[in-house]
Amino acid sequence: MSLSIYDIAKKAGVSPSTVSRALEDHPRIGATTRKRIQELAKEMGYVPSTVAKSLAANKTWTIGMVLAAISDPFMGRVVEGVEQAAVEAGFNVFISTSQNDRQQEIAAIKMLQKRRVDGIIVIASHLFDQYPRFFGRSKVPIVIINEQEPGKTMHFVTVDDVHAARLAVEHLLALGHRRIGYVSVTNRPKSNQYRLKGYQDALEAAGIASDPALIFTSNIIEDHAKRGEASLEPLLAAGATAVFCYNDTTAMSLLATCYKRGVSVPGDLSIIGFDDIDMATYTIPPLTTIRQPRFELGQRAMQMMLALLNGQEPENQFLPIELVVRQTTARLLPAKNRAAAG
Repeated sequence: MSLSIYDIAKKAGVSPSTVSRALEDHPRIGATTRKRIQELAKEMGYVPSTVAKSLAANKTWTIGMVLAAISDPFMGRVVEGVEQAAVEAGFNVFISTSQNDRQQEIAAIKMLQKRRVDGIIVIASHLFDQYPRFFGRSKVPIVIINEQEPGKTMHFVTVDDVHAARLAVEHLLALGHRRIGYVSVTNRPKSNQYRLKGYQDALEAAGIASDPALIFTSNIIEDHAKRGEASLEPLLAAGATAVFCYNDTTAMSLLATCYKRGVSVPGDLSIIGFDDIDMATYTIPPLTTIRQPRFELGQRAMQMMLALLNGQEPENQFLPIELVVRQTTARLLPAKNRAAAG
């Protein structure tokens, strides 16, 4: 394993960002500290990153991040991935939230630009459908996480939501389910659109017509957990035996509601989520889901940002997803067997 600035920081008793700046002769680091760290790095045989070393000196050494919502459990590991790669290169990260609101996202990006950040990373942007040129006019590079068609001039790291949703529904189809519901959301319109398409494509490929009664939507309820709770009754009334949820938060809420209402999972209803957040392994029963490489999404986004700041033109990236089968999905039982099991 190669030596990192974390190893030097631990031995020197300073932060990793201090080490990185000292190695770059950053003026904010005192001469004595700078010399001590540089000598220690040399003694330890540290070889600096060529990308970080070749960055232009005229930087504020800050990266701005705009999150859709700080409370979303999906975001935490993504932020960790960004921060680790940023600290390795000597950057600090400023975080702002849009609260799933377009105008707040614009305000957050403008605020970060005024603070002269070197680059901006946005997770789950809401701007592309109405403000496609807003990003094109930015004076600093912008990298988008989880946006699949932002335009030719944009830079993004994402997963293929359509493919991932198809994989989820194909898993339910392989278990014998034909009445499969989908719990949608309204405050993530682009990714919801892609996941709905994957859901419908999988059904169509199996020769099953998409039934609007099996697609739960609400223009009143925006909270993802409350949508999961509200979806149970209409989906059961429509004859659903399995449900694919937009994300794990929605799926876990649906699972909890099933428990309260005496609906057996997976005996009466199979449930599959999306994201594989940390809590997915701790539900009862543990949640079957689609795993997004959350840490890697953040890490790759920051690496892409470093390349852009170094004058390169990195290619956009689609990272692989994985079906994680746990215990909330099972083979469809005949109706009389399900009634007996309940």
